[in-house]
Amino acid sequence: MAGQLNVTPNLHDFQEAATKYRPQLLYMPIIGCEQTLKHMTPRPGIRYKENVGAISGDAQFGPYKPSRSTDFNLNVDYRTLETFMGSVHCKFEPNSAASTILGYHAATKGDGQMRAPTALHVLTLIAKGLSSSLDEAIWNAVRNANGDTTKDLFDGFDTITQMEIDADNISEANKNYMKLEEEITTSNALDIAKEILYSLDPRLRAQELNMYCSQDFADKYNEAMLLTHAGINYYNQFGQNTVEGSNGKLHIVPLFNKADSKFIHVTPKSNMLVGFDQMSDIESVMVKEYEPFILSYIATMFFGVQFESIDYRRMKVIELAA
Repeated sequence: MAGQLNVTPNLHDFQEAATKYRPQLLYMPIIGCEQTLKHMTPRPGIRYKENVGAISGDAQFGPYKPSRSTDFNLNVDYRTLETFMGSVHCKFEPNSAASTILGYHAATKGDGQMRAPTALHVLTLIAKGLSSSLDEAIWNAVRNANGDTTKDLFDGFDTITQMEIDADNISEANKNYMKLEEEITTSNALDIAKEILYSLDPRLRAQELNMYCSQDFADKYNEAMLLTHAGINYYNQFGQNTVEGSNGKLHIVPLFNKADSKFIHVTPKSNMLVGFDQMSDIESVMVKEYEPFILSYIATMFFGVQFESIDYRRMKVIELAA
């Protein structure tokens, strides 16, 4: 397998590569989601369920008194990060896949530097392709055990948010929710961003925060900044990445997979947990012959997301106007 090949890899080459490079191939879909996951906190080694959450207590220091003692009330806000086992069985034609890779090398390195693709090259191309569906589903996936797509595999962040709203765990009464009354436009985007900022609990506002939003909101915020701060050198550039007045702590994080979301989430990166396994032998990658000239890429992996805490001191959810 290693080195230069003069022919398209055969079934044995693919099977050997799937075994030898199993960890790398399993991690490739995760790496492919980097543009989203770099704003979140990966949790490897999660198979099925694991309790996560914030721990707090009410013990306090007081003036020294040898006889003083108090009861310590330990509060643990447990949440369950659940990863679900998913599988993929896709057919591919080795010669077509090899031709795709050859075309890429010819376009970038020239004919004199072309290499025949190894089996690993082809399997990596397939594994990386799986990442796009994970990335697209990370907010709006809805768990459906009978489904057939990535959006059926797990509950995304927006889905979990709606469940918590329906259960009254995210609400105005709990101080971790607000509902916008008007649609966001270029004229009001700056005011809405500040309204969100000023509504945060002081302990939340003091942290380094991400405002997970659509690119549309970020564009309207930037347009509003240019319109309202014309002539101020500091703002004479398109692309302000923090909300004005936040001391540079509230970072605007526009994500393509937030395009149709009805929520904006304000929370630290550490609160956005993305679980997967990568550490056990339960996950697998294999290649089998499906029919003459056609091979099957077969893999299993775990994936799921969760908020570490929905406490108002860790997160605030903003629901957009209808």
